[in-house]
Amino acid sequence: MSDSSFVIHNVFLVEDDEATRQRLVQAINAHKSLTVVWSCATLREGLAALKTLHPDVLLVDLGLPDGSGIELIRAARLLNYAIEIMVISVFSDERHTLEAIKAGASGYLLKDSDTTYIGDAILRLLAGESPISAGIARHVLKSCRKANHSLDFAESLKKRSPKLTKREVEVLQCITKGYTYYEVASMLGMSRNTITSHIKNIYRKLEVHSRGEAVFEAMQSGLIDAPS
Repeated sequence: MSDSSFVIHNVFLVEDDEATRQRLVQAINAHKSLTVVWSCATLREGLAALKTLHPDVLLVDLGLPDGSGIELIRAARLLNYAIEIMVISVFSDERHTLEAIKAGASGYLLKDSDTTYIGDAILRLLAGESPISAGIARHVLKSCRKANHSLDFAESLKKRSPKLTKREVEVLQCITKGYTYYEVASMLGMSRNTITSHIKNIYRKLEVHSRGEAVFEAMQSGLIDAPS
């Protein structure tokens, strides 16, 4: 009696090298729960096939003769159906890796002569894992560290940024442009003593002791723009 719960997952393969494509097809079809429903060699063919096929998995090379497989990944992600996407490529550099993942790939394997592992990798992808070659994982971790550093720096800068009032920012912007206290007072319609009081508050909040230091700290904190 057959198992009615057994599911066969359809795989769509885009690989330009014919010999590699045939090896991949054989390796995938060797798994009883996987079948290659279509394979092609170009970006154009891949984009056309996506309009009619509804595969469970897209396995795509990046270096196609008429464009990048990343375009195909983006196109697949725009369609309104669930699809798992995995890259198999000779490109192991950070740029290709991150572009593919940002475009929507959930797995990224480096291409070699041994294709026997590909079926197991696809099944892991379907099970919710993200099969990634060791060299590719290093790029991903490096990118995450960069992103975390940027977020930490931005948050730290935000916490350090003093809270100046709207009027204090206006005064600071004026002195940044080189105006004297008298000129600032005239421009903003205030007395010189009031301007002096604002300057003292600005210096205290920025923890500085001179106009130059105040301007530098304010620009570093994003409180004012650089003078034009």
